[in-house]
Amino acid sequence: MRAGRALRAVLLALAVLTGCTRAEAPPPDPDVIRFASYDFPENQILVEVYAEAARRRGLPVSVQHGIGTREVVSPALQQGVVDVVVDYLGTALSFARPRFPRPPEEPAQMHAVLSRTMGGRGVDVLTPAAAEDQNGFVVTGEFAAAHGVSRLSDLAPLAGDLAFGGPPECPDRPFCLLGLEQVYGLRFGTVTSMPSRAATLEALLSGQVQVGMLETTDARLAVAPVVLLADDRGLQPRENVVPMVRAQVLDRWGEPLRDALDGASARLTTGDLVELNRAVEFDGRTPAEAARAWWDAQ
Repeated sequence: MRAGRALRAVLLALAVLTGCTRAEAPPPDPDVIRFASYDFPENQILVEVYAEAARRRGLPVSVQHGIGTREVVSPALQQGVVDVVVDYLGTALSFARPRFPRPPEEPAQMHAVLSRTMGGRGVDVLTPAAAEDQNGFVVTGEFAAAHGVSRLSDLAPLAGDLAFGGPPECPDRPFCLLGLEQVYGLRFGTVTSMPSRAATLEALLSGQVQVGMLETTDARLAVAPVVLLADDRGLQPRENVVPMVRAQVLDRWGEPLRDALDGASARLTTGDLVELNRAVEFDGRTPAEAARAWWDAQ
């Protein structure tokens, strides 16, 4: 039943993206490069960074934000509903090759496998950035001190009595709850689906949950009274930011588009990503405003 609901959700989202109604949807505009983001703020920021790079090369761009999870966006890219997606290397590879027997650990090798896989699906994987963002798991500083917790493995004797908070897709993701169970043996007493990372932090601080998922580049980690637990058994893969483009679109726009996106990757660091997140979360800028300011500073 879950698979059926997921398929219906994907089909519905694709219908919305393409503007399908009972009348036949108009064909996509071949003269606009359609960027699309996942349904969380950092990815919206990243898409704006790469879209702005294309704009500054004089390329026509449109941006669609918050399309959905990878289960929605990846088929949309492969089916030509959108043209450019900004992903994270390890998660993208795991999603594209879920039964890969021995996934590589080094970014260059991961990129090579992902490129071969997606190339067969009509998608080019461009140069990854140095910027990297992994799933992180946090507790409050008070909880860490009271229980002597600093590593994920320290949660093993406590997990059954703890509440976990994270994004709705977390229970089925190999680098979220599924991975915590398989690699660390962590089975939490309760799991609460959180609508946003801000809600996760609020739930932590209020005591609604004791463990929460936040990305390692979340600007709130520097100011909130929380502790990022060490991934001492290496659950998380390398997660370099990487743009993926439909091959037909890259052929259509050629080197100007490739150079624009590769140029963004060449400049973007993990520190930049933290500051971009800070500009949106704390300074009230939109993702587009933060991206433009970052490029102006370049």
